[in-house]
Amino acid sequence: MDSNLFANRKIIHIDMDAFYASVEQMDNPELKGLPIAVGGSEQRGVVSAASYEARKFGVRSAMSSIHAKRLCPELIFVRPRFDRYKEISKKIRKIFLEYTDLVEPLSLDEAYLDVTVNKKGMPSATLIAQEIRKRILTETGLTASAGISINKFVAKVASDYNKPDGQKTVNPEEVEAFLEQLDIKKFYGIGKVTAEKMYQLGIFTGLDLKQKSREFLEKHFSNSGTYYYQISRGIHHSAVKPNRTIKSVGAERTFFENLSSEIFLEDKIINIADELEKRLQRSKIAGKTITLKLKYSDFSLQTRSKTLPYFISDKNLIIDVAKELLYQERLKNSVRLLGISLHNLNNQFSKDTEPKQKSISIQLQFNFKD
Repeated sequence: MDSNLFANRKIIHIDMDAFYASVEQMDNPELKGLPIAVGGSEQRGVVSAASYEARKFGVRSAMSSIHAKRLCPELIFVRPRFDRYKEISKKIRKIFLEYTDLVEPLSLDEAYLDVTVNKKGMPSATLIAQEIRKRILTETGLTASAGISINKFVAKVASDYNKPDGQKTVNPEEVEAFLEQLDIKKFYGIGKVTAEKMYQLGIFTGLDLKQKSREFLEKHFSNSGTYYYQISRGIHHSAVKPNRTIKSVGAERTFFENLSSEIFLEDKIINIADELEKRLQRSKIAGKTITLKLKYSDFSLQTRSKTLPYFISDKNLIIDVAKELLYQERLKNSVRLLGISLHNLNNQFSKDTEPKQKSISIQLQFNFKD
């Protein structure tokens, strides 16, 4: 690896510890020390976040509520409060910006910071991370973990190393050795299915992955093979991008009971479109491509899309297109989840350019982004 290429970069990845669940436990002391899941319910839905007490039982985000309850019979379900999470996230973002303008948020609870040149003039990224984590605790009451290294990939992996409330620095000369000893399921960008495939190919650690040729990895993993070849050597060229472009905006609902009729789904489309319109207005964004997402009772997933010749953000137009997509073909089964999203957004324009949203009967103007 050409260490000179990365030696001067100082990247921090900050990741809040069980953010949603920690906020709920902080705001409601009665929940402290208890296994809680944010989102879902005992009968239905999906876990958005789990406290560390719940994680000890194997409860994880994106897990069905029913399965989570089986793993942890004492699990307490809490309704999410995204306005509260955003409020705290803004406070944390404000702290980041006191150190550098190169902040790339990944979500409400994590971000990359490039502190190679920073506003405090501090030469040590490790000390910057320590100071930021201390300030987050003092100003919000919540803990955060951090990874510090020469690029985004290694920093992201390192931030998970000493969780919760810890940090890990991987210096330039330590990168390859650090990655070699890791289980490949710890590599950011390698999911459960890919990890299982790698295990079948005899790839269990970063060292095993590093010993495979580029040709071998491209043969078995197609275009991703080159990415795996590079990250096994700690190579990741992506810069910290402070203005990440939103690619889609959506809203969805999981139903308490499966719905088997398009008539019942029409009512749900109206409610979802109303929420989607609010999100679009907050983001000051419109889109041309509408996608209807259907998750059936057997958990199979189907999407139906339509691209319009103009941008829309008005819920009435979204409802019309979503209903058209609903009746595009018959339902395969009863439906447990319905979602609507807009893609092909107008946020490639500047704020000074205000394209007009068109329909046969109305003409609306808007500005842009969340």
